[in-house]
Amino acid sequence: MPQLDAIYIFADNRSRYQEWTQNWTKIKGVHTDIKDICEALQSAVKQCDQDSIAISFHSVDEMASLENLNQLEPTFMYTQIFKEILFDMKHDEQAIKQFIAYCRNNNRLSPNNINNLSSINIDRFEREYHAQSAIWWYTFPTNIYSMLNCALRTLDANTIITMGFFMSHLHQQIQQLHEQQANSYEGKPFLVYRGQGLMKSDLEKLQKTIGGLISFNNFLSTSIDKEMSLGFAQSASENEDMVRIFFIMSIDPCIKSTPFASIKEESYFKEAEILFSMHTVFRVGTIERMDNETELYQVNLQLTSDDDQQLRVLTDWIRKEAGGGNGWERLGDLLLTIDQFDKAEELYNILLEQTSNEYNKGLYYNQLGLAKDAQGDYKKAIWYYEQALEIYQKALPSNHRHLATLFNNIGRVYYQMGEYSKPLSFYEQALEIQQKTLPSNHPSLAISYNNIGSVYRKMGEYSKVFSSYEKALEIHQNILPSNHPDLATSYSKLALVYRHVGEYSKALSSLEKDLEICQKSLPPNHPDFAHSYNNIGRVYESMGEYSKALFYYEKALEIDQETLPSNHPDLATSYGNMGSVYDSMGEYSKALLYYEKDLEICQKTLSSNHPDLATSYNNIGSVYDHMGEYSKALSFYEQALEIDQKTLPSNHANLATSYNNIGNVYDKIGECSKALSYHEKAFAIRQKTHLSTHSHLATLYCCMGSVYRKMGEYSKASHFTSRHLKLTKKLFRQIILIWLFHTTSSAGFIEI
Repeated sequence: MPQLDAIYIFADNRSRYQEWTQNWTKIKGVHTDIKDICEALQSAVKQCDQDSIAISFHSVDEMASLENLNQLEPTFMYTQIFKEILFDMKHDEQAIKQFIAYCRNNNRLSPNNINNLSSINIDRFEREYHAQSAIWWYTFPTNIYSMLNCALRTLDANTIITMGFFMSHLHQQIQQLHEQQANSYEGKPFLVYRGQGLMKSDLEKLQKTIGGLISFNNFLSTSIDKEMSLGFAQSASENEDMVRIFFIMSIDPCIKSTPFASIKEESYFKEAEILFSMHTVFRVGTIERMDNETELYQVNLQLTSDDDQQLRVLTDWIRKEAGGGNGWERLGDLLLTIDQFDKAEELYNILLEQTSNEYNKGLYYNQLGLAKDAQGDYKKAIWYYEQALEIYQKALPSNHRHLATLFNNIGRVYYQMGEYSKPLSFYEQALEIQQKTLPSNHPSLAISYNNIGSVYRKMGEYSKVFSSYEKALEIHQNILPSNHPDLATSYSKLALVYRHVGEYSKALSSLEKDLEICQKSLPPNHPDFAHSYNNIGRVYESMGEYSKALFYYEKALEIDQETLPSNHPDLATSYGNMGSVYDSMGEYSKALLYYEKDLEICQKTLSSNHPDLATSYNNIGSVYDHMGEYSKALSFYEQALEIDQKTLPSNHANLATSYNNIGNVYDKIGECSKALSYHEKAFAIRQKTHLSTHSHLATLYCCMGSVYRKMGEYSKASHFTSRHLKLTKKLFRQIILIWLFHTTSSAGFIEI
């Protein structure tokens, strides 16, 4: 069990179980005394905390240009912003009361959570805590250290904000001690030590970082006792994925750096510990293997000055990304960025209550709209945006950039609600303002072009789609680093169009660029990854490579289930994709299961005539169709067609799908004239909206050939069957070329 790190046995008879420690390495000891086993467990917990500290690596190459800074590890970026925001804020007694209430609530909701504070310690904290006792509480075995370490490692915004007062007090106390102890060092450099375990993947990063920077993204415990720290390194986790690290850190007390202090007098344990404040950065020196058998490495580090050029470039870039505004506004923006929407909503509602400034009210309403939009609560998002729009239209000039932003935001929500005539109007109003007030290569113009292109894509007007998306991509390529998330969005949008017109190799190429950027710029479970995986899966499904499609769909679903509310529309999309590929693979019971989950969310969150609801009905109809339950299939197909006819342009591709589906059912139940009627309607749309080599046209040729053959019109049947075969050969050759491209690209050439 990789999740299990160590086992401690408490028993009356030690000799009876002692042999177990020889046979199973995870059994660390057999104890007969309760005090001994408690001390052993405390030491093990401390070791585990040592091993799990959040660390970021920044190689010389990564910091060589602004373009590469977009590859910074998100943990480094966001903890740095949290630090600056929370340390600048003023925290009163109310913040301490909120933390105590938070701890008690955690105990009530999750009584078995090992990171919780016990009721006894919560009561003691409430009675005794004050700002000058932060170090004592940090080192006292209450789980406060573990709570904070875990929150900073996982970017748990709720816990970080709730503990903001404690982090600030801890930093201030270290700063005060640092100033008091400055003369004791006599200006002489000295060494401190730290022993811990490190994942092998992180060791590889560290080895590539020689000459670069390493950042410890929380408060850093070190010791002046070399042997004790070496002992920590040697007793680090025996997990096969980890190695043992012995850090030797050279400290120059004369340089301006993250504050540090000896905390022997303030600490609960009274050990020779040097505690560094949050986000200490070192330059990586040599890395040497000390012990071949146990994989113990010595890593030499040197404390970096705040004036270090590379470090200043990093921090200046992060501050720029965090934006302006006061501390609370910056914090709200950060919460939206890292998908902590509930906490962002709570914060902006407080700010809204506290302000009397109309402009600020408009700002907070807009941010609340962003939070509800991201949560899939579109009606509430529209309400917040409209409140902001009413304020801005009174307070701002008619061509102000904030109005353009709001028009885009409102348009995006209507787009997601499937009301495509409304978003086009708002997007065009935004574009009109931007074209008058912004340079021709401004990133906001790219956003508007992308938005307008998305509406045209839903309406099936692909020539206009390409025009809009290509304008957006051109701007992004001119002004953004090659790994910027907005550039990924442009590649993703173009890929969707390429897939719709059957150009799968171009679609995959664009999506690979999209995914590569996401991997370098986003946390590993960010919802944008789910979008990328779903899009790649759709292309493979269109190509008939169902196992690859399923692989990507499952990755997308896993992220959506972890990060989104249970009724979020994006989760419905992932369920729908899973259903689609299982339907294609002939596993109809699984397909029906996922499609029904998709439909359940759509019925709860969307209007009764939303196009996505029509898609769900079509999907379920498809499964019943394949299962031979034609009356059920026809019922669902007709519900889909009814919605499509109400909401979509008469030449929309989705209408062609609905017509074709109904035509197929009538063909199977022997009503050939009805089947032909629906196939002809589908064919008329497909000819207008797709390239002559699209797979949907091949399907229609086959269907129409089949119906004519059953009707006895053999010349027409032969005509459509011939066209089907000819187009199928072209499509097959295209798939072979794509396969050859992917399997031989590492060799650098393709020979055909």
